[in-house]
Order: sequence, then structure tokens, then C-alpha cells
Amino acid sequence: MGPAFIAGAWQFGPGNLTSAVQAGSSFGYALIWVIVVSTALMIMFTDMSVRIAIVSRSSVVETVKQTLGRPVGTAAGIGVFAITLMFAVGNAVGAGLGLSLVLGGSPVWWTLACTAVVAAVLLTRGRYGVVEKVLLAIVATMAVCFVVTAVLSRPAWGDAAAGLLPTIPEGTGLLLVALVGTNFSINAAFYTGYASRERGLRRDQYRQTTLADTIPGIVAPGVMTALVIIAAAAVLGGDDSASLAQLAGVLDPIAGDAGRIIFALGFFGAAFSSMIANATAGGTLLSDGLGWGNQLSSMRVRAGIVGVLAFGALIAAVAGGSPVQLIITAQALTVVVAPLLGVLLVILANNRRLMGELRNRWWQNAISAIGLLAILATCYRLITSF
Repeated sequence: MGPAFIAGAWQFGPGNLTSAVQAGSSFGYALIWVIVVSTALMIMFTDMSVRIAIVSRSSVVETVKQTLGRPVGTAAGIGVFAITLMFAVGNAVGAGLGLSLVLGGSPVWWTLACTAVVAAVLLTRGRYGVVEKVLLAIVATMAVCFVVTAVLSRPAWGDAAAGLLPTIPEGTGLLLVALVGTNFSINAAFYTGYASRERGLRRDQYRQTTLADTIPGIVAPGVMTALVIIAAAAVLGGDDSASLAQLAGVLDPIAGDAGRIIFALGFFGAAFSSMIANATAGGTLLSDGLGWGNQLSSMRVRAGIVGVLAFGALIAAVAGGSPVQLIITAQALTVVVAPLLGVLLVILANNRRLMGELRNRWWQNAISAIGLLAILATCYRLITSF
């Protein structure tokens, strides 16, 4: 799996699952089109980040500094860090809730325990490989169950197809913003450039990377999210106030009572893996933006990683109200800084001197313009929803 699969794994976290199940249970199939459009736009911005990384001699943030000035690069690094703080809240809440549904006890204590384990995994060499395999198995099991449930629950496939036509049902509010924020994640696209540089991708590998990684790596979580909406619409359709325990019932048709355990473990696995990717990106981009380097071995990068994890755990511990609503609100807030990051990617991808033959073509700029308009529209909707 390459850089885009890392971005896709980051996307398919508890915020994505929660907002998708909530969309299906509250509005049926009507919001499937949001996932399709978001996935297409995500592919374009991820592709730009990969191309920028291939031609750059430095990290993406350093390239921004060299091209547009140090203040702009610093703002980009701090901006991604701010977005990861919002994701950290959803991940922390999701990890604690997932384990509490399986093992009982207070979600807050499980959140704190998960945060400590993630910090240990990230700060201890040689341990992530084993954890990654376990999480992959858990999330894959849940994913298979969603696929089978989407078929066996006998959804109204005609209505699901109609959901591909853009409509905005009344009352979507922050949920629509959260769906866009998790499926058209500019910060994940931005960080893909770092993962691409880490892989040492070359110009002659661009086409192969696009076909084998960028497109499937982004399409996979998009398809999964659409199937989650379909399954939730068929099983929980009409329940617009479902708790997380009720949302876990979406897998009952395929696995019975065990379906709730599978959902809870998968929810935890998605949250835990996203905690790792999100904290790593936040610490790396903050340090790089401030000119402190971007190596994971750096103490300053590690301090940023711990800061992201601590923020998520703190908000999860002190915030009251519905955990589901807290996750959706946190995911919606991730779009605040997205316009800046999107504009920077478009500017760099059009820089003739930097990009050479890999610069954006007219049709790529046309899709990018649609993406920027979509980001601005979701920001406007976020402001008007409060």
C-alpha cells in the first residue's frame, strides 16, 4: 500500500463511520452523491500533492516557503496541525466508545488508555508493524460485514441510485459539512506528499503510482463509505436520533448480536489507526512549518505528536453531551483551514518552474476550481449552522 492508501486509512476513521451511518439513518440514500463528489475531488488534490512531492527537493511545507515565502509555509504547517486537533477529538472519542461498547466501563478511561498506548506505539521503534496488522484485520472484518450487510439488508437500489443526484435535504446542518470534511480531506491530501517523499517516488513512477495507488487508495474508502450509508439507510432508516449503541445495530442482519461487537471493534480499530496517522501528521507538519525539521526521530516532532494526542484526550474527557454529535461537530470543524491548503496545492501544482511537465493541465485546474468552490461552500455552511 502506498501514500494514497495511508490518506485513505486516515479518512476512514470514526468520524467518517459516524457521519456515514448518521446520514443513512437520518436521510436514507439522499447524501450518497456527497461521497461520490468528495472522492473525485480528493483524488485530484491527492494527485497534486504526489506530483509536488515528486518534483520537490524538500518537503511540501518547505516547498511552499521557497515558492511563496516563509510566512505562508508556516501558516500551512500550523493549519494542518489545527485540523489534526479536530480529528484528534473524533479519534479519541471513537476509540474510547468502541472499547466501552465491547468491554464496558467508562469511555473516558478507555480514551485515556488508548491515548497512552498510541503515544507508546509512536515513540517506541519497531512496535507499529504488529499493531498495524491487528488493526487491519479488525477494520477489514468490519468492512466485509458492511459490504455483505449492504446486500443482504435488501436496500432499495433504485433509491440508492437516485441518491447519486445532488439534493440537500432539510436539516442536514453540520452532518453535510462533516461528510465533506472526512471524505474530501485536504489535510490528508497535503500529507500524502510527505508519505510520497518518504517512499522516494520518482518521475518515472508517477503513472504507475496513479493507477496502482492514488486512484484505488482514495476510491476504496469512498466506496466503503457509500456502502455504510446504504446499509444504515436499509437497517436504521428513519431514526434521526440514533445513539452509537443503536448505530452498532447496523450489522445485525448479517451477524446478529455478534454484529454489534464487530461494529464496536471495527469502530475502535478505525479510531485507533486514525489516531496514529493523525498525530504523526500533526506533529510533523507543525514542526516543519516552524522550521524545526520533519523527521519522526526529532524531539520537537514527537512533542507535537504528544500535543495532538493530549488535546484529543482532554476534549473527550471534559466535553459533555452526545458523543455522536461531538464527533460530527469535530469533523465539521476540520474544513475551517482547508481553503488555505487547497489554494496552496493548486498554486504549487501550476508553478511552471517547479513542476515542469507535471504541472496542472486545463482540465485538472477545472476540477481543482470545483474543489475549491466546494470547500468554500462547506465553510459557509459551517458558519451558518451555528
